Amino acid sequence: MEDMTYSKAVQELEAIVVKMESDNCDIDELSKFTTRALSLLKYCKERLFKTNEEVERCLEQLRDALPES
Repeated sequence: MEDMTYSKAVQELEAIVVKMESDNCDIDELSKFTTRALSLLKYCKERLFKTNEEVERCLEQLRDALPES
């Protein structure tokens, strides 16, 4: 998923959900959709945790740089 962004992953997840909820969803495709959705969800979770860590690190640096009142 080198070219993947968080936004692209969410868009693909949304498209998968629409396909899975469709009356035309083939049972053979359901397994493929589920596997891909799991992969995308893992990617999104990792991005969210990484971004949270980066924000926390930045906030800590900001707190350390500001003089105490």
